[in-house]
Amino acid sequence: MTRGGNTRKTGARYELLAAVHLEKCGYHIIEKNYRCRIGEIDLVACDGAYLVFVEVKYRKNNKKGGAAAAVSTAKQKTISRVADYYMKVHGICADQSVRFDVVAFDGEEMELIRDAFAYAGNVRF
Repeated sequence: MTRGGNTRKTGARYELLAAVHLEKCGYHIIEKNYRCRIGEIDLVACDGAYLVFVEVKYRKNNKKGGAAAAVSTAKQKTISRVADYYMKVHGICADQSVRFDVVAFDGEEMELIRDAFAYAGNVRF
């Protein structure tokens, strides 16, 4: 199997673990691996009044800042733009409360970071 195949398999495993954990925390998972021409979002969920876009990151260890630090400014911008696209395509009002969460795995240790970053796109539609 290629390294890319292993990466996808590992990513899928941790995305599933994250989804299960979020559901235990009261989130309702709406979409997994949402993809569009702009990019992708690992999980889309509802948490109370919030529409939550979730990035799942895995690192073998916390060297170089760990998994949470791997959500770069560029990645935040892409996630924000994909969130805009998702909302537009699904007819979700621009004044919907939105949050960007990260589920970070450093080894087998998981951390849920609510409101991990602010909207980083250009303009909400």
